Amino acid sequence: MNNLVDYAVVAGAGALVTALLLRPARLISIQLGYQAMPDERKVHESPTPYGGGAAMLIGLCVAMLVAFVIPSLHNVMVSSNEMLGVLLAAGVIFIVGAVDDFRPMSAPAKVAGQFLAASVLYFSGCTMYQLKLPFAGFVVLGPSILPIITAVWVFALANAINLIDGLDGLAGGIVAIASGTLCLYGLRLEELGLLPVTNVGPLIAALTCGVSLGFLKDNFHPAKLFMGDAGALLLGLLMSASTMVIGGRTPPASGVTFFFFAPLLIPVFILGVPLLDAVWAFVRRTLSGQGFHTPDKNHIHHRLMRLGHGHRRTVVILWAWTAVLCGFVLLPLFNASVNVWVTVGVGILVVFLFTWFSPLLEKFRGLFGHHH
Repeated sequence: MNNLVDYAVVAGAGALVTALLLRPARLISIQLGYQAMPDERKVHESPTPYGGGAAMLIGLCVAMLVAFVIPSLHNVMVSSNEMLGVLLAAGVIFIVGAVDDFRPMSAPAKVAGQFLAASVLYFSGCTMYQLKLPFAGFVVLGPSILPIITAVWVFALANAINLIDGLDGLAGGIVAIASGTLCLYGLRLEELGLLPVTNVGPLIAALTCGVSLGFLKDNFHPAKLFMGDAGALLLGLLMSASTMVIGGRTPPASGVTFFFFAPLLIPVFILGVPLLDAVWAFVRRTLSGQGFHTPDKNHIHHRLMRLGHGHRRTVVILWAWTAVLCGFVLLPLFNASVNVWVTVGVGILVVFLFTWFSPLLEKFRGLFGHHH
Protein backbone atom coordinates (compact mmCIF):
# COMPACT_ATOMS: atom_id res chain seq x y z
CA MET A 1 0.00 0.00 0.00
CA ASN A 2 2.49 2.54 -1.22
CA ASN A 3 0.41 5.69 -0.89
CA LEU A 4 -1.28 4.86 2.40
CA VAL A 5 0.56 7.81 3.96
CA ASP A 6 -1.02 10.25 1.49
CA TYR A 7 -4.49 8.98 2.34
CA ALA A 8 -3.67 9.29 6.06
CA VAL A 9 -2.55 12.91 5.52
CA VAL A 10 -5.88 13.74 3.85
CA ALA A 11 -7.83 12.06 6.66
CA GLY A 12 -5.71 13.95 9.21
CA ALA A 13 -6.40 17.26 7.48
CA GLY A 14 -10.15 16.55 7.54
CA ALA A 15 -9.97 15.62 11.23
CA LEU A 16 -7.94 18.68 12.20
CA VAL A 17 -10.08 21.23 10.35
CA THR A 18 -13.31 19.68 11.62
CA ALA A 19 -12.02 19.64 15.22
CA LEU A 20 -10.90 23.29 15.02
CA LEU A 21 -14.28 24.37 13.66
CA LEU A 22 -16.35 22.70 16.39
CA ARG A 23 -16.17 25.61 18.81
CA PRO A 24 -17.15 28.33 16.29
CA ALA A 25 -19.84 25.98 14.91
CA ARG A 26 -21.23 25.60 18.41
CA LEU A 27 -21.30 29.34 19.12
CA ILE A 28 -22.91 30.19 15.77
CA SER A 29 -25.50 27.43 16.20
CA ILE A 30 -26.49 28.78 19.62
CA GLN A 31 -26.87 32.28 18.16
CA LEU A 32 -29.04 30.99 15.32
CA GLY A 33 -31.14 28.89 17.70
CA TYR A 34 -29.99 25.85 15.72
CA GLN A 35 -30.28 23.48 18.70
CA ALA A 36 -31.65 20.08 19.65
CA MET A 37 -34.29 20.53 22.32
CA PRO A 38 -34.75 17.75 24.87
CA ASP A 39 -37.97 15.72 24.66
CA GLU A 40 -39.23 12.40 26.00
CA ARG A 41 -37.71 10.29 23.23
CA LYS A 42 -34.25 11.84 23.29
CA VAL A 43 -31.53 10.85 25.70
CA HIS A 44 -29.98 14.28 26.29
CA GLU A 45 -31.39 16.56 28.97
CA SER A 46 -30.37 20.09 28.00
CA PRO A 47 -30.53 22.03 24.72
CA THR A 48 -27.53 21.02 22.60
CA PRO A 49 -26.39 22.96 19.53
CA TYR A 50 -26.25 21.27 16.15
CA GLY A 51 -23.52 22.50 13.88
CA GLY A 52 -21.32 19.42 13.82
CA GLY A 53 -22.59 18.74 10.30
CA ALA A 54 -21.42 22.18 9.10
CA ALA A 55 -17.97 21.67 10.66
CA MET A 56 -17.70 18.29 8.91
CA LEU A 57 -18.75 19.74 5.54
CA ILE A 58 -16.08 22.46 5.70
CA GLY A 59 -13.54 19.89 6.93
CA LEU A 60 -14.43 17.79 3.89
CA CYS A 61 -13.88 20.71 1.49
CA VAL A 62 -10.50 21.64 2.98
CA ALA A 63 -9.31 18.01 3.00
CA MET A 64 -10.32 17.74 -0.68
CA LEU A 65 -8.12 20.75 -1.43
CA VAL A 66 -5.26 19.03 0.39
CA ALA A 67 -5.79 15.90 -1.74
CA PHE A 68 -5.77 18.09 -4.83
CA VAL A 69 -2.27 19.33 -3.94
CA ILE A 70 -0.76 15.90 -3.16
CA PRO A 71 0.69 14.60 -6.45
CA SER A 72 -0.41 10.95 -6.11
CA LEU A 73 -3.97 11.97 -5.17
CA HIS A 74 -4.23 14.83 -7.65
CA ASN A 75 -4.65 12.20 -10.32
CA VAL A 76 -7.51 10.55 -8.42
CA MET A 77 -9.20 13.94 -8.00
CA VAL A 78 -9.05 14.96 -11.65
CA SER A 79 -9.33 11.62 -13.49
CA SER A 80 -13.14 11.94 -13.58
CA ASN A 81 -15.98 14.21 -12.49
CA GLU A 82 -16.73 11.92 -9.57
CA MET A 83 -15.11 13.94 -6.76
CA LEU A 84 -16.91 17.07 -7.97
CA GLY A 85 -20.15 15.08 -7.94
CA VAL A 86 -19.45 13.92 -4.38
CA LEU A 87 -18.88 17.51 -3.26
CA LEU A 88 -22.09 18.80 -4.90
CA ALA A 89 -24.18 15.86 -3.64
CA ALA A 90 -22.75 16.42 -0.13
CA GLY A 91 -23.88 20.05 -0.32
CA VAL A 92 -27.37 19.07 -1.45
CA ILE A 93 -27.94 16.46 1.25
CA PHE A 94 -26.43 18.74 3.91
CA ILE A 95 -29.00 21.42 3.06
CA VAL A 96 -31.83 18.86 3.19
CA GLY A 97 -30.68 17.75 6.64
CA ALA A 98 -30.15 21.31 7.93
CA VAL A 99 -33.65 22.37 6.85
CA ASP A 100 -35.01 19.27 8.58
CA ASP A 101 -33.10 20.11 11.78
CA PHE A 102 -34.60 23.60 11.87
CA ARG A 103 -38.13 22.57 11.02
CA PRO A 104 -38.99 18.89 10.49
CA MET A 105 -39.83 18.21 6.83
CA SER A 106 -42.46 15.80 5.63
CA ALA A 107 -41.15 12.33 4.83
CA PRO A 108 -41.77 12.68 1.05
CA ALA A 109 -39.90 16.01 0.94
CA LYS A 110 -36.97 14.51 2.79
CA VAL A 111 -36.84 11.45 0.54
CA ALA A 112 -37.03 13.72 -2.53
CA GLY A 113 -34.04 15.68 -1.24
CA GLN A 114 -32.06 12.48 -0.71
CA PHE A 115 -32.95 11.27 -4.20
CA LEU A 116 -31.81 14.62 -5.62
CA ALA A 117 -28.40 14.18 -3.95
CA ALA A 118 -28.25 10.61 -5.30
CA SER A 119 -28.94 11.80 -8.85
CA VAL A 120 -26.08 14.31 -8.59
CA LEU A 121 -23.82 11.35 -7.72
CA TYR A 122 -25.25 9.33 -10.58
CA PHE A 123 -24.77 12.04 -13.20
CA SER A 124 -21.18 12.66 -12.12
CA GLY A 125 -20.52 8.94 -12.69
CA CYS A 126 -20.05 8.19 -9.01
CA THR A 127 -22.05 4.97 -8.92
CA MET A 128 -21.71 1.22 -9.29
CA TYR A 129 -21.38 -0.52 -12.65
CA GLN A 130 -22.13 -4.08 -11.76
CA LEU A 131 -23.55 -6.25 -9.04
CA LYS A 132 -22.08 -9.52 -8.00
CA LEU A 133 -24.76 -11.64 -6.46
CA PRO A 134 -24.07 -14.85 -4.60
CA PHE A 135 -25.12 -17.84 -6.77
CA ALA A 136 -26.51 -15.59 -9.51
CA GLY A 137 -23.09 -14.52 -10.70
CA PHE A 138 -22.30 -11.24 -12.30
CA VAL A 139 -24.92 -8.68 -13.21
CA VAL A 140 -23.90 -5.68 -15.29
CA LEU A 141 -26.28 -2.83 -14.54
CA GLY A 142 -28.01 -1.12 -17.44
CA PRO A 143 -28.44 2.66 -17.57
CA SER A 144 -32.19 2.34 -16.98
CA ILE A 145 -31.87 0.78 -13.53
CA LEU A 146 -28.70 2.49 -12.31
CA PRO A 147 -30.30 5.76 -11.15
CA ILE A 148 -32.83 3.78 -9.10
CA ILE A 149 -30.19 1.56 -7.47
CA THR A 150 -28.04 4.62 -6.72
CA ALA A 151 -31.00 6.38 -5.10
CA VAL A 152 -32.01 3.37 -3.01
CA TRP A 153 -28.41 2.88 -1.86
CA VAL A 154 -28.01 6.51 -0.77
CA PHE A 155 -31.42 6.44 0.93
CA ALA A 156 -30.63 3.22 2.83
CA LEU A 157 -27.24 4.29 4.18
CA ALA A 158 -28.21 7.89 4.92
CA ASN A 159 -31.21 6.76 6.97
CA ALA A 160 -29.33 3.98 8.73
CA ILE A 161 -26.73 6.48 9.97
CA ASN A 162 -29.49 8.90 10.90
CA LEU A 163 -31.36 6.30 12.96
CA ILE A 164 -28.30 5.19 14.91
CA ASP A 165 -27.40 8.81 15.71
CA GLY A 166 -29.15 8.60 19.08
CA LEU A 167 -26.27 8.60 21.55
CA ASP A 168 -23.24 10.87 21.91
CA GLY A 169 -20.41 9.69 19.68
CA LEU A 170 -22.25 6.63 18.37
CA ALA A 171 -22.78 7.51 14.69
CA GLY A 172 -19.47 9.40 14.39
CA GLY A 173 -17.48 6.51 15.85
CA ILE A 174 -19.19 3.83 13.77
CA VAL A 175 -18.68 5.80 10.56
CA ALA A 176 -15.03 6.50 11.43
CA ILE A 177 -14.34 2.78 11.97
CA ALA A 178 -16.33 1.69 8.90
CA SER A 179 -14.87 4.25 6.50
CA GLY A 180 -11.33 3.63 7.75
CA THR A 181 -11.88 -0.07 7.01
CA LEU A 182 -13.27 0.75 3.58
CA CYS A 183 -10.25 2.90 2.72
CA LEU A 184 -7.85 0.05 3.63
CA TYR A 185 -10.02 -2.43 1.74
CA GLY A 186 -10.02 -0.33 -1.44
CA LEU A 187 -6.27 0.32 -1.28
CA ARG A 188 -5.61 -3.38 -0.81
CA LEU A 189 -7.73 -4.14 -3.90
CA GLU A 190 -5.67 -1.59 -5.85
CA GLU A 191 -2.52 -3.33 -4.64
CA LEU A 192 -3.89 -6.68 -5.84
CA GLY A 193 -4.59 -5.08 -9.23
CA LEU A 194 -8.37 -5.48 -8.83
CA LEU A 195 -9.22 -1.78 -8.79
CA PRO A 196 -7.63 0.98 -10.88
CA VAL A 197 -5.46 3.31 -8.80
CA THR A 198 -7.63 6.24 -9.89
CA ASN A 199 -10.69 4.75 -8.15
CA VAL A 200 -12.12 7.54 -5.95
CA GLY A 201 -13.52 5.13 -3.34
CA PRO A 202 -10.55 4.96 -0.96
CA LEU A 203 -10.18 8.76 -1.08
CA ILE A 204 -13.85 9.37 -0.25
CA ALA A 205 -13.52 6.83 2.58
CA ALA A 206 -10.39 8.54 3.94
CA LEU A 207 -12.15 11.94 3.88
CA THR A 208 -15.18 10.47 5.66
CA CYS A 209 -13.02 8.83 8.31
CA GLY A 210 -11.16 12.09 8.94
CA VAL A 211 -14.17 14.36 9.42
CA SER A 212 -15.88 11.75 11.64
CA LEU A 213 -12.83 11.50 13.90
CA GLY A 214 -12.50 15.28 14.14
CA PHE A 215 -16.15 15.59 15.10
CA LEU A 216 -15.83 13.07 17.95
CA LYS A 217 -13.68 15.50 19.93
CA ASP A 218 -16.78 17.38 21.10
CA ASN A 219 -19.34 14.66 20.57
CA PHE A 220 -18.33 11.91 22.99
CA HIS A 221 -20.57 11.83 26.08
CA PRO A 222 -21.43 14.38 27.40
CA ALA A 223 -21.66 15.96 23.94
CA LYS A 224 -21.19 19.69 23.53
CA LEU A 225 -22.37 19.49 19.93
CA PHE A 226 -24.56 17.28 17.71
CA MET A 227 -24.20 16.51 14.01
CA GLY A 228 -27.97 16.72 13.47
CA ASP A 229 -29.67 15.34 10.37
CA ALA A 230 -27.38 17.59 8.33
CA GLY A 231 -24.33 15.67 9.55
CA ALA A 232 -25.90 12.20 9.66
CA LEU A 233 -27.22 12.41 6.09
CA LEU A 234 -23.87 13.83 4.94
CA LEU A 235 -21.97 10.87 6.42
CA GLY A 236 -24.51 8.42 4.97
CA LEU A 237 -24.10 9.95 1.52
CA LEU A 238 -20.29 9.75 1.71
CA MET A 239 -20.44 6.12 2.89
CA SER A 240 -22.82 5.23 0.06
CA ALA A 241 -20.58 6.92 -2.54
CA SER A 242 -17.43 5.11 -1.41
CA THR A 243 -19.12 1.71 -1.06
CA MET A 244 -20.68 1.97 -4.55
CA VAL A 245 -17.42 2.92 -6.18
CA ILE A 246 -15.41 0.20 -4.43
CA GLY A 247 -18.01 -2.56 -4.17
CA GLY A 248 -19.76 -1.98 -7.48
CA ARG A 249 -16.65 -2.00 -9.66
CA THR A 250 -14.60 -4.96 -8.52
CA PRO A 251 -13.98 -7.17 -11.55
CA PRO A 252 -14.91 -10.87 -11.47
CA ALA A 253 -11.86 -12.36 -9.75
CA SER A 254 -11.45 -15.98 -8.78
CA GLY A 255 -12.30 -16.12 -5.07
CA VAL A 256 -9.64 -13.98 -3.45
CA THR A 257 -12.01 -13.48 -0.56
CA PHE A 258 -15.52 -14.35 0.40
CA PHE A 259 -16.54 -10.76 -0.41
CA PHE A 260 -15.69 -11.20 -4.05
CA PHE A 261 -18.91 -13.15 -4.27
CA ALA A 262 -20.72 -10.02 -3.31
CA PRO A 263 -18.62 -6.91 -2.75
CA LEU A 264 -21.80 -5.01 -2.01
CA LEU A 265 -22.10 -7.02 1.19
CA ILE A 266 -19.16 -5.03 2.49
CA PRO A 267 -21.19 -2.00 3.58
CA VAL A 268 -23.86 -4.32 4.93
CA PHE A 269 -21.09 -5.69 7.09
CA ILE A 270 -19.09 -2.70 8.17
CA LEU A 271 -22.31 -0.81 8.81
CA GLY A 272 -23.89 -3.93 10.31
CA VAL A 273 -24.94 -2.24 13.54
CA PRO A 274 -26.86 0.73 12.04
CA LEU A 275 -28.31 -1.31 9.17
CA LEU A 276 -29.53 -4.08 11.46
CA ASP A 277 -31.02 -1.43 13.70
CA ALA A 278 -32.78 0.26 10.75
CA VAL A 279 -34.29 -3.02 9.54
CA TRP A 280 -35.34 -3.85 13.09
CA ALA A 281 -36.99 -0.43 13.49
CA PHE A 282 -38.83 -0.86 10.19
CA VAL A 283 -40.20 -4.31 11.14
CA ARG A 284 -41.03 -3.23 14.68
CA ARG A 285 -42.91 -0.10 13.65
CA THR A 286 -44.74 -1.77 10.78
CA LEU A 287 -45.94 -4.63 13.01
CA SER A 288 -47.19 -2.20 15.64
CA GLY A 289 -49.03 -0.23 12.95
CA GLN A 290 -46.93 2.95 13.28
CA GLY A 291 -45.35 4.83 10.39
CA PHE A 292 -41.69 4.10 9.76
CA HIS A 293 -40.75 7.65 10.76
CA THR A 294 -42.41 7.42 14.18
CA PRO A 295 -39.53 7.72 16.64
CA ASP A 296 -39.31 5.29 19.53
CA LYS A 297 -36.91 4.21 22.25
CA ASN A 298 -36.34 0.63 21.10
CA HIS A 299 -33.18 1.08 19.05
CA ILE A 300 -30.24 -1.21 19.79
CA HIS A 301 -28.56 1.54 21.80
CA HIS A 302 -31.68 2.11 23.91
CA ARG A 303 -31.89 -1.61 24.66
CA LEU A 304 -28.26 -1.74 25.75
CA MET A 305 -28.88 1.15 28.11
CA ARG A 306 -31.92 -0.64 29.53
CA LEU A 307 -29.71 -3.68 30.13
CA GLY A 308 -27.83 -1.43 32.53
CA HIS A 309 -24.92 -0.19 30.45
CA GLY A 310 -24.22 3.51 30.84
CA HIS A 311 -24.18 6.01 27.98
CA ARG A 312 -20.44 5.75 27.30
CA ARG A 313 -20.23 1.99 27.69
CA THR A 314 -23.15 1.43 25.32
CA VAL A 315 -21.38 3.51 22.67
CA VAL A 316 -18.08 1.69 23.17
CA ILE A 317 -19.83 -1.72 22.94
CA LEU A 318 -21.37 -0.76 19.59
CA TRP A 319 -18.04 0.62 18.37
CA ALA A 320 -16.49 -2.72 19.33
CA TRP A 321 -19.18 -4.62 17.38
CA THR A 322 -18.43 -2.48 14.34
CA ALA A 323 -14.68 -3.10 14.72
CA VAL A 324 -15.29 -6.87 14.91
CA LEU A 325 -17.43 -6.82 11.76
CA CYS A 326 -14.78 -4.72 10.01
CA GLY A 327 -12.18 -7.27 11.02
CA PHE A 328 -14.16 -9.94 9.16
CA VAL A 329 -13.93 -7.81 6.02
CA LEU A 330 -10.23 -6.98 6.22
CA LEU A 331 -8.65 -10.21 7.49
CA PRO A 332 -9.29 -12.42 4.44
CA LEU A 333 -7.79 -9.77 2.15
CA PHE A 334 -4.48 -10.01 3.97
CA ASN A 335 -4.65 -13.70 4.86
CA ALA A 336 -6.60 -15.98 2.54
CA SER A 337 -6.72 -18.91 4.98
CA VAL A 338 -9.10 -16.97 7.24
CA ASN A 339 -11.85 -17.21 4.61
CA VAL A 340 -13.32 -20.44 5.92
CA TRP A 341 -13.91 -18.93 9.32
CA VAL A 342 -15.62 -15.78 8.13
CA THR A 343 -18.96 -17.50 7.52
CA VAL A 344 -18.78 -19.43 10.80
CA GLY A 345 -17.93 -16.30 12.77
CA VAL A 346 -20.72 -14.36 11.12
CA GLY A 347 -23.22 -17.10 11.92
CA ILE A 348 -22.26 -17.01 15.59
CA LEU A 349 -22.48 -13.21 15.66
CA VAL A 350 -25.92 -13.17 14.06
CA VAL A 351 -27.31 -15.76 16.47
CA PHE A 352 -25.82 -13.90 19.41
CA LEU A 353 -27.17 -10.51 18.29
CA PHE A 354 -30.58 -11.97 17.59
CA THR A 355 -30.93 -13.62 20.98
CA TRP A 356 -29.66 -10.56 22.78
CA PHE A 357 -31.90 -8.03 21.10
CA SER A 358 -34.89 -10.05 20.04
CA PRO A 359 -38.26 -8.60 21.13
CA LEU A 360 -39.60 -12.19 21.27
CA LEU A 361 -37.06 -12.99 23.93
CA GLU A 362 -38.31 -10.09 26.04
CA LYS A 363 -41.82 -11.49 25.83
CA PHE A 364 -40.52 -14.85 27.08
CA ARG A 365 -38.63 -13.15 29.85
CA GLY A 366 -41.86 -11.41 30.77
CA LEU A 367 -43.76 -14.72 30.87
CA PHE A 368 -41.23 -16.69 32.85
CA GLY A 369 -39.38 -13.97 34.69
CA HIS A 370 -41.95 -13.17 37.35
CA HIS A 371 -42.86 -16.60 38.70
CA HIS A 372 -39.82 -17.50 40.80
